[in-house]
Amino acid sequence: MAISLNMATSLKNKFDSIIFDLDGTLWDSSNNVALAWQQAIEQVNYVDEVMTVEKVRSITGLAYNVIFDRLFPYLDTEKRTDLMAICAKVELEILHTKGGDLYPSLDETLGYLASKYKLFIVSNCQTGYIEVFLKLSKMGHYFIGHQCYGTKGNPKSENIKDIVNDYNLTAPVYVGDTMGDYDAATKAGVPFIFADYGFGKVEEGQIATISTFSELVGLL
Repeated sequence: MAISLNMATSLKNKFDSIIFDLDGTLWDSSNNVALAWQQAIEQVNYVDEVMTVEKVRSITGLAYNVIFDRLFPYLDTEKRTDLMAICAKVELEILHTKGGDLYPSLDETLGYLASKYKLFIVSNCQTGYIEVFLKLSKMGHYFIGHQCYGTKGNPKSENIKDIVNDYNLTAPVYVGDTMGDYDAATKAGVPFIFADYGFGKVEEGQIATISTFSELVGLL
């Protein structure tokens, strides 16, 4: 679904703020996350499998604890929690140096959007992950605030509500790339724009679909 001129025109000046998902929307860190989690797996003696980029992308957008429930259902709670902590530690260590791949035209597009809207990030990631993105991308100055699963352990819909309430947003829109993003935005009462260049699929319900990040310039 390509954005149409009528749709693009109809969405301009409709919002006061934009809340972004991170993975699959602003950058792709799945290669280095897979590398980190593989190193973590090799530190324990109760997991015998290879972590791949495909596995990482298959769970992108889920809450951090749900990811490990999904990937390692055969582990008891203690071992799964232990592995999650090791993965989180190694992940941040590797991402601090290697980062992720920024989507094309991210800087120019965020610059344009920040001149018109208040920008935020809400992700289901662990604490510290958004900060790594902001530091390595050198785009922290575009964003007013952010929230993640790791802060309070709340679902994404509640974190979106927190941003809306904490910053007194009256007309926000959420941009994400998975059905989980759509569901969270909908539960929070926020319209959703689907980034179909990411990791998921959303068939209906979004107010617009973009195939490149830079299409937001024409849309908003």
